[in-house]
Amino acid sequence: MTSAEISKNLFASTTTLVDYSELKKVDDTTEAVLEKFLDDLKNDVDISRLPHEQAHAEIFEALKQRVDKISNETCDPGEENSFFVCDLGEIERLYKNWKVELPRVQPFYAVKCNPDMKIINKLASLGANFDCASKLEIDKVLTSGVHPDRIIYANPCKAASFIRYAANNNVLKSTFDNVEELHKIKKFHPNSELFLRIATDDSTAQCRLSTKYGCEMERVDSLLACIKELGLNLVGVSFHVGSGASDFSSLYKATRDARIVFDKAANDYGLPPLKTLDVGGGFQLESFKEASAVLRLALEEYFPISSNVDIIAEPGRYLVASAFTLAANVIAKRKLNEVESMIYVNDGVYGNMNCILFDHQEPTPRTLWHNENFHYDDFGSTSSQPIDSCPYKVSMWGPTCDGLDCITKEHYMKHDLVVGDWLYFPNLGAYTSSAATPFNGFDQTADIIYINSNEI
Repeated sequence: MTSAEISKNLFASTTTLVDYSELKKVDDTTEAVLEKFLDDLKNDVDISRLPHEQAHAEIFEALKQRVDKISNETCDPGEENSFFVCDLGEIERLYKNWKVELPRVQPFYAVKCNPDMKIINKLASLGANFDCASKLEIDKVLTSGVHPDRIIYANPCKAASFIRYAANNNVLKSTFDNVEELHKIKKFHPNSELFLRIATDDSTAQCRLSTKYGCEMERVDSLLACIKELGLNLVGVSFHVGSGASDFSSLYKATRDARIVFDKAANDYGLPPLKTLDVGGGFQLESFKEASAVLRLALEEYFPISSNVDIIAEPGRYLVASAFTLAANVIAKRKLNEVESMIYVNDGVYGNMNCILFDHQEPTPRTLWHNENFHYDDFGSTSSQPIDSCPYKVSMWGPTCDGLDCITKEHYMKHDLVVGDWLYFPNLGAYTSSAATPFNGFDQTADIIYINSNEI
């Protein structure tokens, strides 16, 4: 029996109640079908192929122009600070690729990922909507001229004052996962269009969220009963399988669970038919083809076009990670022996590489400027493992006096870096500048050089 046939038997129509225990009886068969589908994807030689090349020539030119203006021996304090190059054209290419892979799914950009106003304006012009988690994020998006119906307040646990702010600004879409939140919403924003956030299996994700948010399937009835009792407007279900997941079966299973909630709301509690499914975020460019293939399968089986259900998502890092390149200056060096050194740069885990600590990222340092020459296009100038072409072993540290401020304890470089050299770190647009701090007196509000800003 195929997964489609299983789906057809279990979901004869979109309004037929599905008993969760009955679903469990065929779960082994579903698992086998899904496992084969995932294996076929992994064996597809095209599944890991990126949809386009980055604009390396333009990125390098922007880096070069900035570095050429800086003299390590005469610059004023701060002139040699780290800086970003942001390729707004890359964001447009990524958005267009999203529409190719997931044409039914309307993206609501997760503002927390990178709240830069030029990004917000760019995505708004392309047709994206926005996922906001706080009053400040909502305010930023509204300031850009975005209509409030293009915002989802996707924070299941909100301050009462923020709920009132959303109500006063006609931001209606909102998530919840507990009874107490529903009573706040009833009091401060009873006209909300509510999404019940369910828990998922995010055990393979690098950044897990279901440990903090999401209602377990066994507790869904209590929330539906409360919705009914309070007379609130439930319009959909949301979930998030976490970021950096290695097992995309979680997307399939969460979509299946959402279908159960849709049917339960209508058939057990007499609520109006739900109209929107929010499949959350966690998408990454490197695995987007694989994730989107699994999601398409799940949607075709549990939420086909004929169900008249709108599908939305909350991508963050997918849309901005590869659009940003960080350049940092070598400010100090401690040579341990002929081939080993400690390298200190003017950015780190308290600055624009805080993603190392709380987002489990591993930034890749590459040589930009060394020995009076630029080396941007030498992508083999660095290695995380010892190789003959990279004989210099380094540990790399940020500028603060905290021992925690370590970028990498072990990396291998082609060039024997010295003070005044420049490094660059590609793909650092997600969860980086948004959480930088001025700890220890180091200003980490990095300048951003925008390129390809007129592509639409």
